[in-house]
Amino acid sequence: MTISARFVAFFADFNASRALRWILAAAVLAAVAAPDTADAQQRARARAARPGAFDGTWNVTFTPRAGNCHATNTVPFAVAGTRVTSAGGGKVTGGVSRNGSVAVRIVVGASWADGRGRLAGNSGSGRWSGLITGDRCSGIWQAMRSG
Repeated sequence: MTISARFVAFFADFNASRALRWILAAAVLAAVAAPDTADAQQRARARAARPGAFDGTWNVTFTPRAGNCHATNTVPFAVAGTRVTSAGGGKVTGGVSRNGSVAVRIVVGASWADGRGRLAGNSGSGRWSGLITGDRCSGIWQAMRSG
């Protein structure tokens, strides 16, 4: 292996103060280029490992208040992280935020309903509206976590 004269001359002229400036510049550049990378990665792993505050099965009771719908129905929903899905019967899609705000859509055959509200601890409540067996209806919902 041959070392070029230009390479040797570059380092021969490299004094201690100049080296210190290069090291300082490299350290500043590294700090600016990747701030808190290790901390950010650690926080991301912790969020991924931590289950959602509302995870579990929720029994949701829908009570009509307006329209030609009179039956009260209870339906199980499953919450995993920020997703809300069906835990049995019908198609349920939606989400829940970290603060407990929830929005869902339930579809069973030609009937559908949209619901919004809030979960807190092991209970929740809100309002819903939709088209149930051809009739426009709306009402309230209440939820209790069962597992």
